[in-house]
Amino acid sequence: MKYRRLGTTDLDVSVICLGTMTWGVQNSEADAHAQLDRAVETHGINFIDTAEMYPVPPTAETQGDTERHIGSWLAQRPGMRARVIIGSKVVGANNSSPHMRDGKGRLDRAAIMAAVDGSLRRLRTDYIDLYQTHSPDRGTNVFGRQDYVHEPARDGVPIEETLGVLADLVTAGKVRHVGVSNETPWGLAEHLNRAAQSGAPRVEAIQNPYSLLNRVFEIGLAEMAIRARCGLLAYSPLAMGLLAGKYLGGARPTGARLTLFQRFKRYDKPRQEAATAAYVALAREAGLDPAQMALAFVNARPFVTATIIGATTLEQLDANARSIDLVLSGDVLARIEAIHAGNPNPCP
Repeated sequence: MKYRRLGTTDLDVSVICLGTMTWGVQNSEADAHAQLDRAVETHGINFIDTAEMYPVPPTAETQGDTERHIGSWLAQRPGMRARVIIGSKVVGANNSSPHMRDGKGRLDRAAIMAAVDGSLRRLRTDYIDLYQTHSPDRGTNVFGRQDYVHEPARDGVPIEETLGVLADLVTAGKVRHVGVSNETPWGLAEHLNRAAQSGAPRVEAIQNPYSLLNRVFEIGLAEMAIRARCGLLAYSPLAMGLLAGKYLGGARPTGARLTLFQRFKRYDKPRQEAATAAYVALAREAGLDPAQMALAFVNARPFVTATIIGATTLEQLDANARSIDLVLSGDVLARIEAIHAGNPNPCP
């Protein structure tokens, strides 16, 4: 495994981060424990990503189960908490569900305090290493939304208020470091500037989507990630599994995520199939596994701190984790750029 520094902190996180949002829906508690054991002991992964709203799809019956599975794993393995770095997230207005705080998710004091205490109970720990806002509280381009429309009426809780609450959590020792997710260039800059002005903890990471099908992060955020030392935690690096090639030609494999759940439309775009087919064909021509090629591309970006992989089987976890050992040749990288130039960002 390879490790990178998390922002300006003293934490070195594994470049491959273990995503967990299927635990509690597609994966049982026993599956979760097996994945955690394999990730830590076999692959050297020390970074675990979760959220209070997981698993996904979110329901009232399963909400929080993902954190509970991590918590029971930690409880059964004395000393393990010191070996792993756990990131969790608090929902905001853009991803609140009716069963969570009556559907009135806001990044205000009452909501954040309730959320972090709930996560700590479920995780069976007294601190969270990286605590992130899951999405902005204002109306902006998140979760695949395009064509920004300015809506001041949806501004929600001011960023400085949210940062003040997070600062109190750091002071109390419940949170070590803070971050953001699904943020825009303006949002990241505002968080960094407000923190610098107020003395609040700085944002140390940004968790946004990034893959061969969605390289929008490069346009306005990549330079910020590097210059501000606030690296990307890349989620959906396989575009919901599309870049593995298993859905090409309209295929819907039994048990696969897009087969089971019709709600995931973010990558159901007109140009997706052609771009995916081109990347998969390139991988196969080069003698590479398509998923590993897609992950290796993300792993090597200079603005990426970690690539968040998700798996429903140990075999998938093993294959995805091994992408850390793959270095793409100059020829493969050039051909990736040619495909991207001809069909850029089909799934922003």
